[in-house]
Amino acid sequence: MPKARSWLRELGPGLVTGAADDDPSGIATYSQAGAKFGYELGWTVVLTYPLMVAVQIIAARLGRVTGRGLADNIRENFPAPVLYVLVVMLLVANTINVAADVAAMGQSLQLVVGGSSQAYAVAFGIVCLVLEIYLSYRRYVTLLKWLTLVLFAYVAVAMVANISWAAVLAGIVWPRITLSGDMLTVIVAVFGTTISPYLFFWQAAQEVEEVEADPNAHPLRQSPSEASPQLRRINIDTLVGMGFSNSIALFIIIATAATLHQSGVMDIQTSAQAAEALRPIAGRFAFLLFSLGIVGTGLLAIPILAGSAAYAVAETFKWRRGLDRKLHEARGFYAIVAVATLGGIALTFSPIDPIKALFWSAVINGVISVPVLVVMMLLAANPKVMGKFVASPRLKFVGWLATAVMAAAVCAMFAA
Repeated sequence: MPKARSWLRELGPGLVTGAADDDPSGIATYSQAGAKFGYELGWTVVLTYPLMVAVQIIAARLGRVTGRGLADNIRENFPAPVLYVLVVMLLVANTINVAADVAAMGQSLQLVVGGSSQAYAVAFGIVCLVLEIYLSYRRYVTLLKWLTLVLFAYVAVAMVANISWAAVLAGIVWPRITLSGDMLTVIVAVFGTTISPYLFFWQAAQEVEEVEADPNAHPLRQSPSEASPQLRRINIDTLVGMGFSNSIALFIIIATAATLHQSGVMDIQTSAQAAEALRPIAGRFAFLLFSLGIVGTGLLAIPILAGSAAYAVAETFKWRRGLDRKLHEARGFYAIVAVATLGGIALTFSPIDPIKALFWSAVINGVISVPVLVVMMLLAANPKVMGKFVASPRLKFVGWLATAVMAAAVCAMFAA
């Protein structure tokens, strides 16, 4: 038992980052994949697992080795325009993602209890903002860890469905891939919601927070003796976190393929719509689990979306930053948290269709991940940045492979 507790304590930034990847936007994307194409796209989340692990380990190591976040490292090693373009793209994409997520949460709660979906969206956004501003880093991360448990709702939904496991296996190892624009767009959306830029910025920043929160910890370039246990922790944390994330994604595809696709319901645009469609097919229990899971994952993901944007902007302009700082100590940092969160809430009242925003936020993430990945890979291979902790040949190979896969998927989508 003590060993199990010790092992669980090693799970932190990687577990939370992985769980946040299955946000309402991601749930909508996986639901659309399962509803429209059945089990045929199960291979996408299996393929992206090693790619996710590699790029998230690289992001985490950048933070732990240098004691600086991703934007901070970009500022020190690339021309300013590169940093400004990437950070602006991240802020825009994250704000759209927040809008899509709070809208989905509001719609999901409305399905369960009635009332105004927009009022719920506002309430959820404000709750997330208040928690991020006023909770200490340790308490906040503990809360986020507990919220990861809501993702098991999707395993439960899959278990009550009549699943053809032979078809699931075929969709993973021998899928039928067509070059239609619809399928390519969904594939890019799946890749974009699993390999997302905000996750890179967040995990790097959380490794920096871990160093700053522990008076006995130091960046590895300053204290190489700490490297062995810390790099081992990062590897375990990321392997488990990304494995958890992609397993849940696969279960969402399986659940919607076994229920919605098999019943001829193939035009799913939002996670809330997927939940509503489940009610007559899989029963009220599955509907409730799916709906409440959307709310729980949104509460987990929205602070991370807003927080990753805040870290990126604050690092760009050398502002004081960090979730352990009080509001008066890091006004600029928390101002960006507020802008991303409240901006997302405001978009739910705009003419922008939240249904389209929900899906296209994943596509946008897929597009902008390519330049961010290129910059990350160059940083990870630079001895001036990483010292003797430059990425290994194997890690560099998989990292560049992830970059190439994302670039190829985006080009194929636009070509189609």
